[in-house]
Amino acid sequence: MKFLFLLIYLYSYSISNEFIFQLNPIKLMPNSYYFYGKEEYFSTKNGGDIANTSFIITKSSVILIDTGSSELYGKQIKNAISKITSKPIKYIINTHHHPDHFLGNSAFTNSNIYASKFTKEEIENNGELYITNLTNLVNEAISNTKVKAPNQILNSKELDFDGYKLKVLYLDGHTKSDVAIYDEKTKILYASDLIFNKRTMATPHANINKWIASLKELKNIDFKLSVPGHGVAFENKSVIDENINYLRYLDNTLKNSAKKGLDIFEILNLPIPKEFNNFTMFKEEFERSVINLYPTYEEELN
Repeated sequence: MKFLFLLIYLYSYSISNEFIFQLNPIKLMPNSYYFYGKEEYFSTKNGGDIANTSFIITKSSVILIDTGSSELYGKQIKNAISKITSKPIKYIINTHHHPDHFLGNSAFTNSNIYASKFTKEEIENNGELYITNLTNLVNEAISNTKVKAPNQILNSKELDFDGYKLKVLYLDGHTKSDVAIYDEKTKILYASDLIFNKRTMATPHANINKWIASLKELKNIDFKLSVPGHGVAFENKSVIDENINYLRYLDNTLKNSAKKGLDIFEILNLPIPKEFNNFTMFKEEFERSVINLYPTYEEELN
């Protein structure tokens, strides 16, 4: 009897000590929602909740766009969605291979998970490494997370999920394969990490010129609302212009610094342009971009 009581106590203790993400879905349209991720870097305090995830409720199912950075996050997404609809989450789209967008896959056992061929292969080949890296940053929030790769390859320009149609845009620049989803019915663009709203852009796998080209393509879409990968949903296309301006600033800064022979520390001490003063995480992301990208600019000069 004492042993049974101990098991119940330990189970209750483990449940009560799970990381709580405080997920509150934000309504965009009667059938469309998103979860806002904190504009921060991975930490034990945020548990990895730093990216936006979205879902669309159809007549008979739910479509989920990205799954977050852990199995626990994915489970809590499921719970939050279940409070709005009892319909099953039958379809998931992974927009790209960064861990804050796909590691929640393992929480979903009965869903078809779609991604580009490149994204699927990157998840299969490097998913374990992402888990190892994030474990060092968020600790228990990522416990029990396992790599679950997509089981469906995206290859058409239109998806039909139980009669609900979505346009698929195959782009790149943030990574080698970035998928954006456009819902013509609601005129919502799910841009994922191709767009950051007032949050400094992350560039670990970026090709700046291709990214700018993709942003110009997204600007031509007739959307009323867009959900970025990071930052709040927006209506005004000036957000895309801000993204382009930042990428051009980053590119020009690195080019000019290489010509002048500046070192990384000198670049990091350059004044921040006023137009980017209201960008969150400027110092952190600009530093990461300089460290990651500057060696390539130096090599190209030589």
